[in-house]
Amino acid sequence: MLTNNLELMQRASREGFAIPAINTQGGNYDIIRACCKAAQEMRSPIILAHYVATGAYSGHDWFVQVARWCAEKVDVPVSIHLDHGDSFETCMEMLKLGFTSLMIDGSTHPIEENAAMTNEVLRVAKCFGVPVEAEIGELLRLDNGVPMENKNIVDPDEVRHFLELCRPDTLAIGIGNAHGYYRGKPEIHLDVLEAVRRFTDIPLVLHGCTGMEESVVRDAIQLGVAKINFGTEIRYKYVQHYQEALEQMDHQGHSWKLSQAASDALAEDIKGIIRLSGSAGTV
Repeated sequence: MLTNNLELMQRASREGFAIPAINTQGGNYDIIRACCKAAQEMRSPIILAHYVATGAYSGHDWFVQVARWCAEKVDVPVSIHLDHGDSFETCMEMLKLGFTSLMIDGSTHPIEENAAMTNEVLRVAKCFGVPVEAEIGELLRLDNGVPMENKNIVDPDEVRHFLELCRPDTLAIGIGNAHGYYRGKPEIHLDVLEAVRRFTDIPLVLHGCTGMEESVVRDAIQLGVAKINFGTEIRYKYVQHYQEALEQMDHQGHSWKLSQAASDALAEDIKGIIRLSGSAGTV
């Protein structure tokens, strides 16, 4: 069932679990199906996430329609989320298309400008009951696993100042995490989460979970992280499963057989993420 998952994220933050947010590669039916299938079987809420760049092939409206259709086939909470919206205009476009959750990412800007961008989106989104995620502490994009200087460990005092200027529904903060595959063991600063949790009960968001140690993710959840994001792992696993089906199945050129095999295999991977999040059986 289609929802915005905000109340569940607030509950998750209090009760020590998180909701998985899975990047769906621009409305790929096989991936969206796998997300909803896994969530239904595990009795977990789930978030179908969408980057603007991944909508270049099929279109953002395609993603919304496929996500909505799949969400209505299950009876667990499913939300349609814009990840890393880069402007007010982008967020408004997605709001009009029917997204039930928005992220405005002003983390590359000074705190005051970031807060102003967040407030601009908040003012409109709240009129439609759509929650808004903000970010402070820019997340690195790793280039083929090559590490760059880690500059995204935010000062808790900066988070406090940001929250004095705006009040998003959820908040992603930079603690040494990054998008893409890590090379080696990332240094994740859980002490920052702990410090932030002392002055706010806003549900926190952990981006860049692919390749992060599971013990670190679990500890982060206990410190108030209510949403864990997976993108890189999902897209590579999907391609891997499709390739295996292509090589091993007697598919006779039926692409739907390949898609179903890849989707079913990916659903098992997503079940593992649900177990990690602690959200199984919460709905």
